[in-house]
Amino acid sequence: MNDAQIKCELEDVAAYLDGELDGPALLHFEEHVKHCKECATELRAQRQLLCTLDVAFNQSNGFDLPSNFSRVVTARAENDLAGMRNGRERKRAIQLCMALALVSFGLLGAATRAIVFDPLRSSLRVVRVLSDLLWQVVSDAVSAASVCARVIGRAMLDTQPGSRLLLVFAFILSVSCLSFLIVRYRRAQIIE
Repeated sequence: MNDAQIKCELEDVAAYLDGELDGPALLHFEEHVKHCKECATELRAQRQLLCTLDVAFNQSNGFDLPSNFSRVVTARAENDLAGMRNGRERKRAIQLCMALALVSFGLLGAATRAIVFDPLRSSLRVVRVLSDLLWQVVSDAVSAASVCARVIGRAMLDTQPGSRLLLVFAFILSVSCLSFLIVRYRRAQIIE
């Protein structure tokens, strides 16, 4: 008998003891065990092992828990929070959590960069561009308003009282148009 058949039949020993063989496979195995000494020896050894385990587990001396066991354990667990009330213990817990967070963050490696830092960098870049745009619009509007105020102020000092109202209206209209033009110019720069 070659090694492949012995190995196959030895695997069938466990299946036979577990009751997994049925029909033709069961009959074939029982016939094989009658003629193969190695399989018969293995079958006997495994049956002895099962009997020994059965006897050991059946004769084990168990012990009974007190009737109020779960209530006592629960009460002690609820009352024994001394370690959590200690400030030093909390500090250690926070330090341990921070160390674990740093280790896990470091283990993420390149994935952390792709998942966390790249989107964060991108969003910060957008915020920076928007804040630069807002700052530029406000500073240009203030500069334009101051220039216009100087020009109109000088013109108002030199003109008649009736035409001053017309100059104020022209100033408000020019500031509105100028702000609109500045915003359109800045948007065009960002898009390019």
